Amino acid sequence: MNSETVKKIVLPLLVFLIIIQFWSEISNIVSGFPTPSETYKAAFGGINEDGETIKGVLSDPFYVNNQDDKGIFWQIIASLKRVFAGFVLAILVGIPVGLFVGMSKNAQYALNPFIQIFKPVSPLAWLPLLLFIFQDINMTAISTIFITSIWPIIINTALGVRSVSQDYMNVAKVLQFSPLEKIVQIILPVSVPYIFTGMRLSLGIAWLVIVAAEMLTGGIGIGFWIWDEYNNLNYHNIIIGIIIVGLIGFFLDIIMGKIADYFDYTKKGRV
Repeated sequence: MNSETVKKIVLPLLVFLIIIQFWSEISNIVSGFPTPSETYKAAFGGINEDGETIKGVLSDPFYVNNQDDKGIFWQIIASLKRVFAGFVLAILVGIPVGLFVGMSKNAQYALNPFIQIFKPVSPLAWLPLLLFIFQDINMTAISTIFITSIWPIIINTALGVRSVSQDYMNVAKVLQFSPLEKIVQIILPVSVPYIFTGMRLSLGIAWLVIVAAEMLTGGIGIGFWIWDEYNNLNYHNIIIGIIIVGLIGFFLDIIMGKIADYFDYTKKGRV
């Protein structure tokens, strides 16, 4: 292994050890705060301090007792379904709107103030209103994800359109391209990297929003599961839930990053 590979392995391990040490110190200071070893047993099972056998959260993630009592795997799947439903809706609406804003100055003047106003609004502000409208847990979560994750797609798509060289647009004018031909043959090939960057940001926001949405709306899902564990005073499981949410978000970002890199013509020698 070269030195770069060694650094990529060793440095994260060092940071991990520092985090574990910091975590242990918090456990010593805060009475009842779970230690790393206790959290490990709560995750994978083991013998607790009282000599009792603990069945870990991750030791049987696929169990189903009833509609409201399911293993962590089904909680994650329920959350991912809502995330991708809202995310796909954001793509279907955000890309056309972004193309429209990028291609038309009038559309930019008309819509940009409202994009900038609604973009920073917290999902927690939308939830009560959407719950009142839909009276349904799933539709409320999906619509909240849609509203809060659409803005990066619109903004980055519009940025991609505006990055198209004027020379290309002049060629399209000379060849008398229709608006659709201009989009397909000129604008999209240049804008696709920007669009996928917006989608990557949007997916990260969607996964961030789902936890808060499920905590308030209830039902099945990783967010509600974490809140339910808090109500049951299972602080070990809250930490486990936080780690799971972080790991899934990390993997989703890697996947979208790879897809974005694949479509980026400026990388890997593509021109």
